[in-house]
Amino acid sequence: MNLDDPQSFRALDPEDMLGYITALPDQLEAAWQRAHSLPLPETFRHVRQIVLNGMGGSAIGGDLLAALIADRCPIPILVNRDYVLPAFAAGPETLVIASSKSGGTEETLYAFDQALERGVQLLAIATGGALIERARAAGVTCWDFTIACQPRAALGWSFGLLIGLADRLGLAVGLDAEIEEAVELLRQGNDTYGADVPLAENPAKRLAGQFCGRVGVFYGGGILAPVARRWKAQFNENAKSWAEFDALPEMNHNGTVGTEFPAAVMDKWMVIFLRSAYDHPRVHLRHDLTRRLLMTQGINTDTVTALGETRLAQMLSVTQYGDYASYYLAMMNGVDPTPVPQIDLLKEGLATR
Repeated sequence: MNLDDPQSFRALDPEDMLGYITALPDQLEAAWQRAHSLPLPETFRHVRQIVLNGMGGSAIGGDLLAALIADRCPIPILVNRDYVLPAFAAGPETLVIASSKSGGTEETLYAFDQALERGVQLLAIATGGALIERARAAGVTCWDFTIACQPRAALGWSFGLLIGLADRLGLAVGLDAEIEEAVELLRQGNDTYGADVPLAENPAKRLAGQFCGRVGVFYGGGILAPVARRWKAQFNENAKSWAEFDALPEMNHNGTVGTEFPAAVMDKWMVIFLRSAYDHPRVHLRHDLTRRLLMTQGINTDTVTALGETRLAQMLSVTQYGDYASYYLAMMNGVDPTPVPQIDLLKEGLATR
């Protein structure tokens, strides 16, 4: 695949995943504005804890929000990827957010029904489906939005609505300025990583080339730990490529040792360190030392450094870079980045039992 011939992408990308990647700043801006126009019960302002229940592309926005405001938010935010809510998620001091882009995610619907029984405060976020139907029937607040794409391609909506919610609940100050900078930076990013930018000048296209025939491993700490998770998922779903992620400093207490066996595959790894100016100084040092350790063992590594001034801009600048790189790897792998046939098969199997 010639990455400098974007016309050839259309045959592999009939559902225009590239267009959704490019639309991230527009989605984010629209979601922020919509979040400030949707109904918000006054009782939500008195919650003592928030649990977001979701899966895949509908859950990552919760991870990003929790990391974004961790140093400012006075209450805990937990992302729960499961059928069952944790025991503490009960009573009116808990806000459970049921997030499912399609509105039909099995695990989220189970947890939603459980939340109704526990007397928590509830917010449903979806484009429609059974989740919105059940929520409206139960008198639950609904934040709906409209977009026809895979959940991972609606990140601007799933994350942007949550940032707007946090702003309206007073969980962090200055989010409006962070949104403004992030949207502008992402639009500049489209001019850097876009399909029309030639390989010689396009960092995302060049990075994608480093993953041909290799397993991607992504390390991030602090605000970039959930971004490393996003990279892993995008390389899995878009490029249909095996990838993993881990978080610093935790991986230095286990994963750092797992680099000896099987020796025959170590040169098939491509490890990317995601770095932010907001990393703890000791995490900065850990990035340097860990990368040096891996390189002495003959493992391929590279570094991606976040752009922008605010936490949100830095998180999303790296997210955008990874989204584009995963897309270009899909093109190099000769696969359609949109469908997820293995997931569809699993759902079919689950539906028959």
